[in-house]
Amino acid sequence: MSGSSPKVPVLRVARPTNDLRRSSASTCKAPASGACRVTDHDGFSGTILGFPGAPWHLEFVLETGQVAPRAESPENLLVLYLPDPDEWRLAVDRMTAHGYEPVPAHNPYWEVAGKTFEDPDGYRLVFQNRAWDL
Repeated sequence: MSGSSPKVPVLRVARPTNDLRRSSASTCKAPASGACRVTDHDGFSGTILGFPGAPWHLEFVLETGQVAPRAESPENLLVLYLPDPDEWRLAVDRMTAHGYEPVPAHNPYWEVAGKTFEDPDGYRLVFQNRAWDL
């Protein structure tokens, strides 16, 4: 391969929502996200969040005139590994400060060192207090 393609591809996870304002508020203010950007085009509104320079970001998308389905499974997860106990606690505390309470994880693995939260559309976010390296 030639050119200047990145060594690691950039990943965007896009999730439909029926309440862009609530989903955006919970993610832009609650977990330790670095930056948020609002988009609006062709009947789609969204909020993109992530950390500047990180090879991933998350987008919540509201399509005008459409009802987004709820998550199909409690295993439809986004997992953020936060190995530093202080950063992990801060992320958990921010979620609870914004009205989210932990829910029992469907898979007991996530209960060992993590907290699971569910958004209004049934999608789940896990803050895992462990390091991860593939």
